[in-house]
Formats: sequence, C-alpha cells, structure tokens
Amino acid sequence: MCGISGFINARFNEDVKRELTHKMLDKILHRGPEATNVYTDEVVALGHNRLKIIDLSDEANQPFEYQDVVLVFNGEIYNYIEVKAELKKKGFAFRTHGDSEVICAAYKYWGEDCVKQFMGMWSFALWDKTKKKLFCSRDRFGIKPFYYINFGEGFYFGSEYKALKEVPVFKKDLNIEQFNRGLQMVWAVYKDETFYTMIKSLQPGHNLVWQNRKITINKYWDIDFTQPLSTLRWEDKKEKFYSLFKDSIQLHSRSDVQNGTCLSGGLDSSAIASMYSTLFPDSKIKSFSIYYENDVDERPFVYEVVKKYPNIQPHYFSPTDQQIGDSFHRTAYHSDIPLLGSSFISQYFLMQLAKSEGVTVALDGQGSDEYLGGYLHSFYRLIGQDLCGFKFKKAKHLLDAHVQMENYGKVKRNDIIKKSIFCSVSNEQSVYNAEYGRLNKYLKSDGVEDIEFSNVTGDNFNNFLYHLLMNSTLQTLLHYEDRNSMAFSLESRVPFLDHRLVEFAFTLLRQDRINDKAETKYILREALRPILPKAIAERKDKKGFVTPGEVQWLNGPLKFLLDIDYKKFDWLKQDKLKQVVEQYKQGDTSNAKFVWRLACTDYWIKNFN
Repeated sequence: MCGISGFINARFNEDVKRELTHKMLDKILHRGPEATNVYTDEVVALGHNRLKIIDLSDEANQPFEYQDVVLVFNGEIYNYIEVKAELKKKGFAFRTHGDSEVICAAYKYWGEDCVKQFMGMWSFALWDKTKKKLFCSRDRFGIKPFYYINFGEGFYFGSEYKALKEVPVFKKDLNIEQFNRGLQMVWAVYKDETFYTMIKSLQPGHNLVWQNRKITINKYWDIDFTQPLSTLRWEDKKEKFYSLFKDSIQLHSRSDVQNGTCLSGGLDSSAIASMYSTLFPDSKIKSFSIYYENDVDERPFVYEVVKKYPNIQPHYFSPTDQQIGDSFHRTAYHSDIPLLGSSFISQYFLMQLAKSEGVTVALDGQGSDEYLGGYLHSFYRLIGQDLCGFKFKKAKHLLDAHVQMENYGKVKRNDIIKKSIFCSVSNEQSVYNAEYGRLNKYLKSDGVEDIEFSNVTGDNFNNFLYHLLMNSTLQTLLHYEDRNSMAFSLESRVPFLDHRLVEFAFTLLRQDRINDKAETKYILREALRPILPKAIAERKDKKGFVTPGEVQWLNGPLKFLLDIDYKKFDWLKQDKLKQVVEQYKQGDTSNAKFVWRLACTDYWIKNFN
C-alpha cells in the first residue's frame, strides 16, 4: 500500500517539478513511509511513497521503470503470480518478485485492457514514454482512491485531497451540493464529485487517459445484468459461494509481512477469520476488536470465534473518553472530509491497535452487506416489489417474518408498511431524492439538486443493491477504510470485494440472499455454516459498527464540537440549525446523527479548509 502523486505540466522546469512532487508526497507520507522517490521527464512528474508489502527489496521501489513505461501504483494485484506466469509464456522477463512489474508488463501486452486481467485493489498512473500518454486506472469497486485536478494545461493527481491542496492552481472553493449530501445522505463522494469543486474523483471501474492535453475517461467494468440467473441447485450454489470465498481469502492473504484480521463478532468479519484459520491452521493470526463496556460490547461473539479457532490471537481495546477527545483532531485530519459518523472514530482506534501489534496487512469485512442484502432497509424494496407485483400474501409473509425477527412493535411495523408502499410505486432514484429532500427545511435556496441513479436493471432489489455497492453506502465506507488504515501505514484488504464473488451474487435469486424467514445474507450463513461458530451463523441482529458517539461522546469528550459557527453554513437557514442543536442540548436526541454531522462539518471547515 502506498501514496501516489504527480502531474503533467510542460511549463514547469526540472527543479519546480521535483519540488512540487516532494511537497505533494510529504503530505501523504503516512501512506508509505519506507521509501520516497520521484521520476521526471520533459512534461511529467511521478511521485511515490512506499509501504513494503510484497517483494520487500529496494529494487521493487517506485516509480517503477519497465522498458518504455513508468508506474506509480497504490494497492495490490492479488493474482499477480498467475498473471506473471501467463506473461512469461508470452516471452516477458521479470527482475523483481512483486506486482508492480506485472502491471507494466501486462500493459505492454494487453494495453489499457490489462486491468481486466487483474484481481485486486488499485489506483495507478502509468506513463508511456513512447506514446506520450498517461494511463490511470482505479479498481472495480473504488477500494483505493484516485483524485485529480484538470486545469488549463495541467493535470494533477494524488491519493488524497492533502496532496492536491499543494498544487499551485488549487482553489479551496467548496462544493456546497456535496456538503448537502454529506449532511443528509452521509455520502463521502457522489459520482466524480468531492467536497471541493476543483477536485474530482476517478469513479470505480474506470480508466482515465491523458494524451495531447486531453483526458478521456471510460468504464472498463460493471455488473452484467444481461447474464442469466444461476440454474444451479441450492447445494451447488452454496458450494460455489464457499469456493469463491475460499479462493478470495487465499489471494488476499498473499504478503511478505505480518497479516491480521479485524474481528467485530459480526457475520462478515467472523467469516473472514474462520476461513483464514481453516486455510492456515498452523499459522498464528492476530485479531483486533474494539468494544465499549456497558454500551456496545460484542466480545461474547468474538469469544465464540476465538474458542473455535485457537490459532487466533485476540487483541481488544476500549477507547477512553480522554483518548477519544485527544485523538479527534488527528482522526478528522486523516479523514480528508468531515467525519460523517462516529463509527469511523472506532475504526481509527481499530487500525491503531493493529499497527501497535506489528501488523501491516489487516483483512476487513466491508462489502457483503451491499450485495447480499445485509441492510434492513432491503426489506422495504422486497416487500414493495411484492406489492407492485400484486403478491400481497407473499408481501405480508415477509413483513410478518421481518417484524418478528427484529422484535418490532406496531409503530415500527406501520412505518415499514408505509415505506414499502412508497418503494412499490417509486424507482430507486425517487426513493433517494425523497430522502435527500428532507434537507430542504434547512436550505435558503429552492431545494437540493436531484440525485441521478439510473435503473441498471428491471429488478428493484438488485437495482437497490447495485447503487449501495457502486454509488452510495460502500463508497463512503471505503473512503474511511482507506484513510483510517493508511493513517497508521497499514494496508486494509476487503476479501468480500472479489469481483468474481460479487458477479456470482448478482446471478442469485432474491431468496438466496434474503429468505422467506427474513434471514439476511442467507447464502453466506449457509455456505460457511460448516466453519462458522454456531452462534455466529445463527446470529440475526444487525449491529453495524455501532458506537456511543452521537450521544455520549458529543455530550462528553467531544462536547466542544457543539460550539458551532453557524455563519460557516451561509447557504443554510442558521436559525433552523441553531434550533435543532439547542433541542439536542436539552436532551432531544431524535436528530443526534444530523447534529453530529453538522458539528463535525463545522469543525472540518474551521480546521482543514
């Protein structure tokens, strides 16, 4: 894992190129503190901070020169051994044992289509000296970040906002619409938009090419909804899911440094720890868990995993109020954007714990909720889909099962019915815009801009999952996953985002993912039941990464955040903002999450803009 930065600007001389590139790299040194190098020629400058994971020799340092191409790369190509073997058959020779050289050789053979051969996470920029072309790419799900500024004759890129803020042409004009999305929708990014009007984000599954002072962006991968549904029997589906997940864990475990795993006690992280321990029973692996005694403490579930797999060496940490208060500024600094939820502070401490125990690679469980139906608002879409199809008996059965599973009362049941009916007559874009429109009561202007999410498939449930995966929830989670891990020079890997596993999941029937008994992520539970602790496989509650932050922290160690400068929000009705914050201070926590986002946004504007 590393930090990359660079630019194309023919007007800069050699000294200016090197000075600017080093300034950009200095701001993201935490991403790769083990080697810093710069390459320049007549128009381009490429910079790299290296965190050594595979092939620890200096010969694998970057920028990496191979024949007539130069590469700066952040991420891992997990199947680099297999791709390398294929390229050797084509006559390519290699001098290193890592994946950077494989990317270069793959580009020489397949051109820009080389990325279709890769399994992994990446953002890279490759300079083709012969063609005078800069080829940039981001992995299929956007696990690794790639930001850029295209202004005048210059093109600039970097792994974080921090690097691009050093560019002379950078202007700190805020993207107000993205701030609105952050406040209401809790989104770190929307399509290619960021919190600054000048900085763009290369979207997941896209390539960008700079050539002849022009940039071209194209999508090289997407979910193929034209593929038929799987005709496999249920037992065969479980076997295939198990096999794909097993292979993903094997590939994600490749490294030349110490591996570890995040272990919350939930289904996803427990599945990763269980499969890793099954595959490597003789190896010791450290696990890391954050808890809050008397508040959010899932150690009993973690104990179940550790008891079943003695080769797991567990480590636990419970942040004190003092530590939360002391660490807030650093957490907010590394996040690059406002802290849109308190759980990201817990994640910061989790990564700090892993690094303190000598781990450089940590496996984490992001991704499965988005394509296996792990979120409870999936039920609005499923019940709504049945209502739309006049399958009223089926809709009622699922509603009753869901209410019983979650032990909901009458008020919540009626709320589910109301939202399900709305989903039955609305497409996904309309559902998101209805949620976004709730911010209008705070706006001075006529209203927020429409969110544009196309219908990628006629199946409402799959359409919902697709946008969770590619456009909304997951993109935010991956943003903080990257920043919190890289704050400690730690590589975080997410095995559930193996594209083969995701593609297979979208060929499944809805009942394979959420069954008629309202069991979510059903195929994951059943496929991995042979290796999961029984208490985990049968666990039905959905916790997420919960913290006591929005209430206890904001009224305790982070109370200073409530000293909000409302003038910073000149596009919002300041009296309305004051009202909701005062109600919160007086004990009304119904808008606690919104108050948290408002307070953290205020802090970010004051300190980091």
